Amino acid sequence: MAFDVGGRGDQSFNDSAAKGLDKAACELGFEVKDAEAQDGEPESAREERLQQLVDAGYNPVIAVGFAYSASVDKIAKANPDVNFAIVDDGVKGDNISNLLFAEEQGSFLVGAAAALKSESGNIGFVGGVDTELIHKFEAGYKAGAKAVNPDIKFQSVYLSTPPDFSGFGDPAKGNTAATGMYEKGADVVYHAAGGSGGGVFQAATDAKKWAIGVDSDQAKTADESVRGSILTSMIKNIDVAVYDFLKGVEAGDIKTGPQIYDLKVDGVGYSTTGGHVDDIEDQLNDYKQKIIDGTIKVSAK
Repeated sequence: MAFDVGGRGDQSFNDSAAKGLDKAACELGFEVKDAEAQDGEPESAREERLQQLVDAGYNPVIAVGFAYSASVDKIAKANPDVNFAIVDDGVKGDNISNLLFAEEQGSFLVGAAAALKSESGNIGFVGGVDTELIHKFEAGYKAGAKAVNPDIKFQSVYLSTPPDFSGFGDPAKGNTAATGMYEKGADVVYHAAGGSGGGVFQAATDAKKWAIGVDSDQAKTADESVRGSILTSMIKNIDVAVYDFLKGVEAGDIKTGPQIYDLKVDGVGYSTTGGHVDDIEDQLNDYKQKIIDGTIKVSAK
């Protein structure tokens, strides 16, 4: 498995993928190897990382994150007998499986939670890197909040812009961005910023305000000192997608192309750890059902 910036230990995106890999190693007997990414690395480094896994005999090879799009395209074409999976990208190939998520749907639910819990009528969003994928999180969050309160004030900051992907691994930047939002009146801030989210949680703790986690149930994975400030997390079950893919490999039934994990199949959702959303759970589940049955259509833009 080739990880994105932050790698194992990011308490979020990469750790969720690792959880699925570890489960497959334990239950299905796969021999696994980790390959870590570096901040600011060139495209050639990602290509080399994937090719090294192929050369070492690993098949399939899983790339975690859209930053691997071009490198998976190139290395998969060069190695047609090896199966590849990529999380969060739709690059096409006969030997490529795309593990994709309806992030906008899960984000709608935590946006509704933010608006229901906000006392100031002012909420914020911290995106790690300014990309189309992270825009899905922001769009859903904003739509969910506005479904509850059409007049809610909305602040948004991105920590870096491609080709700079450091926004996924810079807690200091996350802290600065969230602190600025709290100072401007926000009382709930949602991050989709990978390892930078730790800084958002610290800012929330210091300001005695709420933060919302992403990808994993971060009230269980974040540093204990900040867990009390996490209202909920937008769960993205990357571990389930990774495990499903590897189970298919084991069974000789590899599904290539887009594999969509949405609310209907519990691919995304929200967490209840800490009990902070217990009083609004009925409302959130009502929104969830309306999205599943198509009454509410959530735009990804």
